Amino acid sequence: MFDNIAPKYDLLNHVLSMKIDVLWRNKLVRWMNKDQPKEVLDVATGTGDLAIAVQKGTGAKVVGLDLSQQMLNVGIDKIKKLNLDGEITMQKGDAENLPFESNKFDAVSVAFGVRNFENLEKGLAELRRVVKEEKSVYILEFSKVEGFLEPFYMFYFKNILPQIGKFVSKDNRAYTYLPDSVNAFPFGEKMKAILLNTGFRKVEYKKLSLGIATIYKATK
Repeated sequence: MFDNIAPKYDLLNHVLSMKIDVLWRNKLVRWMNKDQPKEVLDVATGTGDLAIAVQKGTGAKVVGLDLSQQMLNVGIDKIKKLNLDGEITMQKGDAENLPFESNKFDAVSVAFGVRNFENLEKGLAELRRVVKEEKSVYILEFSKVEGFLEPFYMFYFKNILPQIGKFVSKDNRAYTYLPDSVNAFPFGEKMKAILLNTGFRKVEYKKLSLGIATIYKATK
């Protein structure tokens, strides 16, 4: 599915979110930059938007990892155009079986990727394994709007967004799958509890845009 939508993935992200996704990534990077990381792993990197933002915002060397080769190919082209190919390395790999030694990275990031892990706990345990002691994993993921705006947002999310996504990407599954996966995914205190149960000693989170998305900082 992700191979199919790779050519239109960035366009759709920015159009469907009205570019708010860019602001969300920048908030994650600012939070991460307080740790002054030198080497960062960006899991489920897709076309590399967060990897690029992390490199520009922190100056760190970044490894971007994803299962979809077509998404990686789009990201590699972007990185070359930005002359960042010496700073960002893209490679194919599985988030639930990371090809890295334990305690290797100063920070690990995932934007809109943990929701797609086949086994959430196993994937989170792998993120924890490869980050250094006392360092943190930063997760940006969709959550749920609560309050009086919830019915309006859910109408857009379930009815309008999938139709735009289907029209532009020509893939029937991709943007029908999105609201279903978000609705089924834990967020807020439930996600915090899962991260703590995975072995992280401290978990903080910040809601973004009235709860549309959330950044979690899980410290090893």
